[in-house]
Amino acid sequence: MERISIFIPSLERGGVERNIVYLAKGLSAQGYGVDLLVAFVADPFLKEIPSSVRIIHLNPPNILPGFFGFIPYRVRLATSVLPKFLFYLRRERPKVLISFQSSVLAVWARELAGLDIRLIVRESNTPSEATSQDKHWFGRIVPYLKRWSYPRADAVVAVSEGVADDLVYSIGIPRKCINVIYNPVYDDTILEKAKEPLNHPWFKEGEPPVILGVGRLTRQKDFGTLLRAFALVRKEFPARLVILGEGEERAKLETLARQLRISKDVDMPGFVGNPYKYLSRAGIFVLSSRYEGLPNSLIEAMALKIPVVSTDCPSGPKEILLDGAAGPLVPVEDPKALGKEILILLGNKELVARYIREGQKYIGRFRPEAVMKQYLKLLDVDSG
Repeated sequence: MERISIFIPSLERGGVERNIVYLAKGLSAQGYGVDLLVAFVADPFLKEIPSSVRIIHLNPPNILPGFFGFIPYRVRLATSVLPKFLFYLRRERPKVLISFQSSVLAVWARELAGLDIRLIVRESNTPSEATSQDKHWFGRIVPYLKRWSYPRADAVVAVSEGVADDLVYSIGIPRKCINVIYNPVYDDTILEKAKEPLNHPWFKEGEPPVILGVGRLTRQKDFGTLLRAFALVRKEFPARLVILGEGEERAKLETLARQLRISKDVDMPGFVGNPYKYLSRAGIFVLSSRYEGLPNSLIEAMALKIPVVSTDCPSGPKEILLDGAAGPLVPVEDPKALGKEILILLGNKELVARYIREGQKYIGRFRPEAVMKQYLKLLDVDSG
């Protein structure tokens, strides 16, 4: 049995982690032996991984301490993980290694192992945007590390055309060397999970519509703009706002909600294991991000036939929404424009129906079986 290894430092919570579960399941169903190489893994994802997929724990007993915070956490984690990573590669000798994150580390591990292992590195975010938002010195040198390491991989995968273009611009990878493969975002299990009961008073029949945001409470997701847009909507239309996710900006967002005097109509319940039962009952889903790669939550909302509004951020939303044919796109950090489009959708059922119909024509692009065909083709390149 040919063995394929999938590397990600942390399998805890988020869209990327769900993509990995889909890919591992799909490759296993194709008859490959699949190993999932992780440093940390959370229980929710352990339950979703089939028994045919081996989980290889690379977690070190202790992550090396930083020197007055000068050595970034990512470097300390890589230094701690690398010995077990090398030991695994030399012992198991997989045919293919697919790196979902920390791909520079994966390139180093393959090079140091000195083995003929086909390496696929995957870029899931817009590199130039992620770098510009990183305030740590290490974040500033990441593009140079990628510029050295990515050409040493056998294939580079970008999750959207926008991410591919940015790899050319910010990293200098030739466009012909980049394969665009969308994320495997949803299957029928999402549709089933969406039907599960939801014990939340705002989603009961007869209540005002709920505007929903999903994602980590970070600067990237820009929920501050969503709060400001909702405050404008709330002046003209009875509605409520729920934001699912957790992160370092929680206190800042709670303060902003109080300042805008909308706290009584805003709920931030934190991370939830099944966001789909919220999505399926939402009036509108809103993506307010400053940048993305290919936002899973936007695709999931469309798959559940929920009207969506998104910022036209780099990268992904424009491709997903077919240049606005499947849902309105607004400028980044523009609460007035965002609020205006939300109000239009709340008051125009015919427009909502048209957007949903258009989106359903192309939503199959993001099903695991469609994505799996592209990965299988990529695995076979130059293999004979």
